[in-house]
Amino acid sequence: MNLSAATRHTVPAVPQPRRGDRKKLRVPGRLTWRDASGTLRFVSVMTRDVSDVDAFVECQVPASIPLYRLVHFQIERTCDSHDLPPVLQQGKVLAGVYRVGRYKPPTGTPKGYARRLLVEPQRAAAANREPLAVAN
Repeated sequence: MNLSAATRHTVPAVPQPRRGDRKKLRVPGRLTWRDASGTLRFVSVMTRDVSDVDAFVECQVPASIPLYRLVHFQIERTCDSHDLPPVLQQGKVLAGVYRVGRYKPPTGTPKGYARRLLVEPQRAAAANREPLAVAN
């Protein structure tokens, strides 16, 4: 049995709970990341659904991004969608790949990636705005 083939890109057996209210929204974007050798990679993507804390994207061309890889996600500037969460309207957002979609049989690459946006959600930020205690 080839362990490296059996263990790569496994999808967690327990479904991850959704943390945000998702909207079905198809807008073009781009992912950029560094591979294991440090080479800068990028791929054009199309969002399938988004929330203020995560998003699922589908790659326009075959790409292989490892699970838990940090990527930068950016919506194309030509896109005029007022339905986007504010964090995605501001430019690049650091995100972590937390789920790899099903594989396409012809290419052997995933159909898409779920990414957790590494930003503090607005609702959490608003709840934590109490003044900090200061020691004298």
